[in-house]
Amino acid sequence: MAKEPFQILTPSGAVKGRTPSLTNENLRTLYRHMLQLRLLDDRMMALQRQGRIAFYGTTTGEEASVIGSAFALQDQDWIYPALRQGGAALLRGYPLTKYLAQLMGSSDDILKGHMQPCHYAYRGANIVSWSSCVGNQLPQAVGTAMAAKYRGDEAVVMGYVGDGGTSTSDFHVAMNFAGVFQPPMVFLCQNNHWAISVPVSAQTASKTLHIKAKAYGFPGIRVDGNDVFAVYAATKRAVDLARAGKGPTFIEAVTYRIGAHSTADDPSRYRDEEEVKKWRAKDPLDRLRIYLRNRGVLDEVHEDDLQMKADQEISAAIKQAEASGPPRWETLLEDVYAEDPWNLREQREELSEIVGRGE
Repeated sequence: MAKEPFQILTPSGAVKGRTPSLTNENLRTLYRHMLQLRLLDDRMMALQRQGRIAFYGTTTGEEASVIGSAFALQDQDWIYPALRQGGAALLRGYPLTKYLAQLMGSSDDILKGHMQPCHYAYRGANIVSWSSCVGNQLPQAVGTAMAAKYRGDEAVVMGYVGDGGTSTSDFHVAMNFAGVFQPPMVFLCQNNHWAISVPVSAQTASKTLHIKAKAYGFPGIRVDGNDVFAVYAATKRAVDLARAGKGPTFIEAVTYRIGAHSTADDPSRYRDEEEVKKWRAKDPLDRLRIYLRNRGVLDEVHEDDLQMKADQEISAAIKQAEASGPPRWETLLEDVYAEDPWNLREQREELSEIVGRGE
């Protein structure tokens, strides 16, 4: 229950203690996905300002918390995301073209435009749909973990939440239920210091968030959320314990939201730019880049090549998503019920007549 976050990789790229058992290919994968997420954020912010997508929430400054934690999971495991875990979905195989289609609500969108941008889901990688109601995904995540426990399979469930979400009743319900029934559950809180405009100090009187796990009867750990090694190591241990039937863990990843809460937010109205500058010096991508260069895993040529390929992939995905056009009008009323009730059938017939008249 230490207050100081667990850290392996310092902001200068130096190592404290033992690094996790990761191959050079693992390290390159972590860096590539963190870089992709950073570049994707920049491009999506530009698209939103151009009116080509309606909404976006960046992960800039929090990439290590997302990629490091998701990398510790296995294929059969489940993820219940919050706003900033799109990188976890991409890491686990969500096609970039489908991800972009979801942001645009185009015909290639798996969800057929039924969800607002950044509210993704991907059954192929056990990524469950989420809503903007803060914290409500956590009881659902615990329910899935309980199902895994009843069935005796080896799945572990990861439920993400922000610091603001820890103030909700759903957080309490999920933590309490998990503490009592000990399902294979890992809670990961990205404490980025701001729940839109509300600072952590206005969320709780606790000195830390991880200490809350103690009241629910299971372990809590506080890690440097900008250190991909610390996040991975802590999550891997929590996942291994859960898979072995040892119950849940709550991880507080101390990080920082460099940008706005979303494209609908102006952070200059409520926080000091000096605070942002301080956290920019702790950039998760920079520290991993320095470490990889010092280890000889990455050089300038390789880095430039990775950036060029990521840019090209994003550009191609944008082009394909926009070219696919809007969904068929019929999708407006699909996937609502297994069998259409009378009122939905009437609405479909009415809509068909309107479309047929060209109105």
